[in-house]
Amino acid sequence: MTKQTSDALVVGHIGAVYGVKGWLKIQSFTENPEDIFDYTPWTLQGNAARQTTEEVVNVVQWRRHNNGLIAQLEGINDRELAATKTGLSICINAEKLPELADDEFYWRDLIGLRVVNMQGYDMGVVEQIMPTAANDVLVVTANSNDAFGKSERLIPFVQSQYVLDVDNEKQQIQVDWPADF
Repeated sequence: MTKQTSDALVVGHIGAVYGVKGWLKIQSFTENPEDIFDYTPWTLQGNAARQTTEEVVNVVQWRRHNNGLIAQLEGINDRELAATKTGLSICINAEKLPELADDEFYWRDLIGLRVVNMQGYDMGVVEQIMPTAANDVLVVTANSNDAFGKSERLIPFVQSQYVLDVDNEKQQIQVDWPADF
């Protein structure tokens, strides 16, 4: 996986149809699930009815339902039309995201960065980030000729302890982590 260069950011997914009036179940990827509605209008992308689609939609209304979210999109007032939207990704322009403090990062900004330890050993590239109860973990795909025979490393994203510096300009993360671990 390479560093994301597009301004389109997937923040959720359209699930199943809910009811007969065109409501849809919404799966949110935002930290607080309800925050997905702060980023409208949405661009829906994906394969619907076996055709690649991309369209901008507005949310008319939304609400919590059981442990999830449901929403009604502008112009969708029946179950059949709503069914054509299921399975699509909900995307926004990354410029809509709030600015972060200097020591905070969006996951999308870390994916694709090279990881180097304090001894200068190139440990590989951040492939993904895995959330855990304690902290996020960098999943680093090692170089194909890794001297320690590693194919992957899991490095806790704990700043000042394991993650010493994130340099977006150099496309590099410096870590205090042994190369053989």
